[in-house]
Amino acid sequence: MKRNPRDLETTHRKLNRRTLLVGGIQAAFVGGLAMRMRYMQVDQADQFRLLAEENRINIRLIPPKRGEIFDRNGKIIGQNIPSYRVVIVREDAGDVEKVIENLTRLIPLNDEELARARTEMRRSAPFLPVTLADRITWEDISKVAVNAPALPGITPEVGLTRVYPQSDDFAHVVGYVGPVSDYDLSQITDPEPVLRIPRFQIGKVGLEAKREDLLRGKAGAKRVEVNATGRVMRELDRREGQQGADLQLTVDAELQEYVQARLGDESAAAVIVDCETGDLRAIASAPSFDPNLFVRGISLADYRGLTENTYRPLANKTVQGTYPPGSTFKMITALAALEAGVTGPDDTVYCPGYLEVGSRRFHCWRRGGHGHVDLLNSLKQSCDVYYYEMALKVGIDKISAMAQKFGLGVKHNIPMSAVARGLAPNRDWKSRVHGQDWLVGDTANASIGQGFMLASPMQLAVMTARIATGRSVSPRLVKSANGVEQPTGAGEVMDLNENNLRRLRRGMYAVSNERRGTAYGSRIIADAFRMAGKTGTSQVRNITAAERAAGVIRNKDLPWERRDHALFVGFAPFDNPKYAVSVVVEHGGGGSKAAAPIARDVMLQALYNGQPPLEAYPKKDRSRIKAQQERLQGGRRPKARPDGKDRA
Repeated sequence: MKRNPRDLETTHRKLNRRTLLVGGIQAAFVGGLAMRMRYMQVDQADQFRLLAEENRINIRLIPPKRGEIFDRNGKIIGQNIPSYRVVIVREDAGDVEKVIENLTRLIPLNDEELARARTEMRRSAPFLPVTLADRITWEDISKVAVNAPALPGITPEVGLTRVYPQSDDFAHVVGYVGPVSDYDLSQITDPEPVLRIPRFQIGKVGLEAKREDLLRGKAGAKRVEVNATGRVMRELDRREGQQGADLQLTVDAELQEYVQARLGDESAAAVIVDCETGDLRAIASAPSFDPNLFVRGISLADYRGLTENTYRPLANKTVQGTYPPGSTFKMITALAALEAGVTGPDDTVYCPGYLEVGSRRFHCWRRGGHGHVDLLNSLKQSCDVYYYEMALKVGIDKISAMAQKFGLGVKHNIPMSAVARGLAPNRDWKSRVHGQDWLVGDTANASIGQGFMLASPMQLAVMTARIATGRSVSPRLVKSANGVEQPTGAGEVMDLNENNLRRLRRGMYAVSNERRGTAYGSRIIADAFRMAGKTGTSQVRNITAAERAAGVIRNKDLPWERRDHALFVGFAPFDNPKYAVSVVVEHGGGGSKAAAPIARDVMLQALYNGQPPLEAYPKKDRSRIKAQQERLQGGRRPKARPDGKDRA
């Protein structure tokens, strides 16, 4: 059938219009797509490239090297050593238990660490490394490396860990580090990302914790390429971190070791202060503990052994322990009375063995009394009645103020854990804390360092250094940080009558060097190093009237925990003070018998900068001292080697 030409023309026009419309739509779509592609590939190229890089490149922190700790002579106290460990990647190992079994044939594996590793593997992604053995020897790490083809997923690694070569000598001073715990993180506002690195170590107690800001350093970073599952493919570049500051302490490691050994098995503390600078030359608490046990996690058995020990080895008795200072406080009472002008150094007090205050009788330690005594003889024979009288004349508020002037009841700023403030009580304190009025009996008790009065061994050493020099000596533990010398604690001259101080020092000299002195048996014979001191005995129990009438029970007949504390403070040489010392022996009985001999021995060790000659001791003691020196030299505790083991 033949179509009309006009119809054909109409049809062609319609087809052309439709073709043009569809073509235009297609052209517009292609043009829009091209513009979008240009926008994404050219205009937004940098943004999408960044997003792609973030998915492909990870930035990971590099733990900083911790600053090391040295004694005043450069002897290492806290150091970083290479720590060899073996890690496993679960997805590369295949049969994990089979691989672990093969590994145990090569090196010894700790059951506790294996249990911990299995727990970590269950919680971690399969591509993350988990530690199977830590702090292993170079020989063991070599065995693993040689047998690597038979141990799929096993990798030997090397890192740094903390070790304390001096072992228990500096445990209470330096403290220790340990892995960051959830509790640690909860105590820090906005913790640094480096603290979330697995097994990253921070200071837990002692100097390690208090100067964490200096010792930790700054973390570095590295860029690594990872695949779609997050597993590291290669390292692209790294920026090393900033090492922590090295700290040099004022403590002499050799002297510290001797003091710790001399304290022996006692529950005791000793502090030696340099009178010129305030440097803590030794600060020892006994018994001690090995801080290396805590670095990687102490066992339950070891920890129980420390916490259940009656002598409390974890407690730092030098700064944390506070004790009634007993008769070592008498210099403060005397000085308060002298400075207030209520008595003179030559004035005497009659001691019949007690002083009646109201309806109460306050006894002297010597039942029959001391008769007429002046300042010198009251110190020399430690007459209590003299100080009762002085205290009632001057009052507790002036005694408390004088105590604080000499560093008692004051929290000294040294970087150690749990530094105690102690207590130098007054009327306001008792009203505020106990809601009670101060009683005259409280004043009598405080005058001889009993009642509410409390002081730490370090505070007593500072008090003695201030008496010896007349300056406000302050304790210093850190000598330098990264070679920069820290301010000394020499202090300024105190606003006190120098004649009064001279009288106190002369009385303390009599205590140690005159026959009726309470520390005469522990005197130093060497003329150049004569020591002045004061004994003290502080009661830890009340003595009833009935017991006093029947006869006070001797300390040796009491259970250990009910015996008196023994104390001694002193300085030497008398005419040019170099060191001040304090010793506290918990439940040691009398200060003259338990504390003074220790103080004399450690003072001589400091003055001679090593073992003193026998000629420095009284003749009757020399054979005993010789045997003691041989025992201490031969029986020093073994120290930790850099590999974490012990050496003789």
